[in-house]
Amino acid sequence: MRLFGGLIVLVSMCFPFSLVQGGTQLLRYEQQSLVLAGKRVQVRVPAGMQLELLSDDFDSPRLITFAENGDLFMGSRAGHVYRVKPPYTKPEIVLSMSGYPHNVAFRDDEILIAETGGLYRAPYRSGLEDIPEETVSLLAALPGGGGHNSRTVRVGPDGRVYVSLGIQGNCSDQYVDDSYAFRERRGGVFVLDESGNRPVWKPYASGLRNPVGFDWHPQTDVMYASNNGPDHLGFELPPEVFARLDPGSFQGMPWFQFDGKGLSRDRCIKSKPPRPASQVSLPVATFPARNAPMGVRFVPSGAFDKDLQHDAIVALKGSWGTRPDGGAFGDPATRREPMLAAVRFEQGQARRVDPLLTGFQYKNGRRWARPVGVAFGPDGVLYFSSDSGINGLFRLKKR
Repeated sequence: MRLFGGLIVLVSMCFPFSLVQGGTQLLRYEQQSLVLAGKRVQVRVPAGMQLELLSDDFDSPRLITFAENGDLFMGSRAGHVYRVKPPYTKPEIVLSMSGYPHNVAFRDDEILIAETGGLYRAPYRSGLEDIPEETVSLLAALPGGGGHNSRTVRVGPDGRVYVSLGIQGNCSDQYVDDSYAFRERRGGVFVLDESGNRPVWKPYASGLRNPVGFDWHPQTDVMYASNNGPDHLGFELPPEVFARLDPGSFQGMPWFQFDGKGLSRDRCIKSKPPRPASQVSLPVATFPARNAPMGVRFVPSGAFDKDLQHDAIVALKGSWGTRPDGGAFGDPATRREPMLAAVRFEQGQARRVDPLLTGFQYKNGRRWARPVGVAFGPDGVLYFSSDSGINGLFRLKKR
């Protein structure tokens, strides 16, 4: 056992996958210059691709979902649900809520809306002009409260409804399990059991501080999630993680942290861990600390770029913390830069992380955009949202 910052190291083991080696095709890049909001910016894009700003007429947009007819939907911190019809340049508000509708999902003839305190639904068919407020009803309440108050809903390959949510703070004693009071069942992924008289949330995966984005690998149907690590251990630790979520898996947080090489006991939480360190699932990939991973989408078959097929695209919003100690009041130029990253997979296994799109941060640390939501449209093109700097919708496509 050894001390590691504010952690007690319990286990030392080799990281299962190298982030610099692997058989996947290396990406080639080129610089692109474009004018946004009257200012010229430089971005690094994969060779043969170009970045476009489609619209900046949003208020705090978040995650993206495409309906079957190709309409694009986004939730927002401002309480709006946006719809953007092809060619995705003119957003319209189809529903406003008093809370925080983070994102939506579709199944059958209804739209599901993830809000902090509950999952809502309303009848919806492609082409409806709006969603009347009186048609919206609560499907299942969720543990609400402040701190990491986004909720993400997805419909899985099995047709079931999944929702992710984070714990309140760095070390909140909260856990996705029936042994905790309902309001404290936070920090992981629920699956909705609709087999009885009323829908009930069941734990699917636990031990994640703030899993904003999740998706299923298109070949294996295995779920993977991004996760925001804690802020109390400085600027460099712990690394942000990309986790494989199997049914019943436990990622360890906030009781255990992964430092890039070993699993550690975080001393900031005094309660007994609900499960031992031997039952903690290690991440399959990591990003540098304080990167704030957000939306996650796998590249579908035949979409985007053949070299990235079945890889995961992750939006990294960038840090608010600064070097050297991770506080907010250091030199802004030292903040971790926003980017889109690609978790490269080979034969269904994560092998390494490559930058995909960079250049969102000026040398002085100011950002002209911070990616949040990512999704692939029916055209096979990558779309992403930004809720800081430019509040907008972008597209990355082949020239």
